[in-house]
Amino acid sequence: MTGFARIDGAGEGARWSWEARSVNGRALDVKPKLPLGFDALEPVLRTEAASRFKRGSLQITLTVKREWELASALRVDTGFIDMVLKAGEPYLDGGQVDRPRWDGLLALRGALVQGEALAEDGPSPALLAALTADLGKTLDLLRAARRQEGAALRQAMGGQLADISRLVREAGAQAALAPGALRDRLLRRLEPLLADAPLDPSRLAQEAAILAAKADIREELDRLSAHLREAQALLDGTEPAGRKLDFLVQELNREANTLCAKASEMALTTIGLSLKAVIDQFREQASNVE
Repeated sequence: MTGFARIDGAGEGARWSWEARSVNGRALDVKPKLPLGFDALEPVLRTEAASRFKRGSLQITLTVKREWELASALRVDTGFIDMVLKAGEPYLDGGQVDRPRWDGLLALRGALVQGEALAEDGPSPALLAALTADLGKTLDLLRAARRQEGAALRQAMGGQLADISRLVREAGAQAALAPGALRDRLLRRLEPLLADAPLDPSRLAQEAAILAAKADIREELDRLSAHLREAQALLDGTEPAGRKLDFLVQELNREANTLCAKASEMALTTIGLSLKAVIDQFREQASNVE
């Protein structure tokens, strides 16, 4: 969900720049930064962003310079100068003061003002329309940048799903050997206790069956396989899938935890731990997906 886009424009007596930055976020969070007097663009900005994005923290900044700002940062307040000259006429006529010099007048506080202070009119409808058009272009560029990142993520996450599938198959192979391994282990534990006493084969088979039922992981493997198919379908799709992937990661992790808890052999425990590690890597990548 990360990306950056910028559009520069000019017209209607102004120059402007739109910048849009995107970082990861569980929901859509739009943070506009608009110049004073351009608040009318905020609802438009939020609507345009919501029509293109479902998740992510977006910071969208507009910078505008009017023509009078570009021409000069300072302007002479001629009205103030006229007022000062008029107020000094009696003193000039009476010969009490010398005629003021231009540099002296400019040194008076209030003679020079920032051009921005003289701007009283808000943006024209034509300027707002031009800014809105460039806003859409900027957001389109941001969406393209995020999709480019998403293509790389899709490839990485596809490889992680393949690793999870491989580990699930390996766990299934180990699970197929579990009943015989449980019976042999039970027999090894009982032999020293029974010594020379006869061991009822049917009773041994019954106890082994009970242990095998408790250690059966076929349901977990089936659910893992189903979740993997759904996750792959989401990666192959074109609709926003981040929140669904978040949910599937939780389910994958839950089944992996149960598999580890039921593991009766070290080989299966090792597979379960590897499974959890890859699922955690997949979870980190899923947090980047819209």
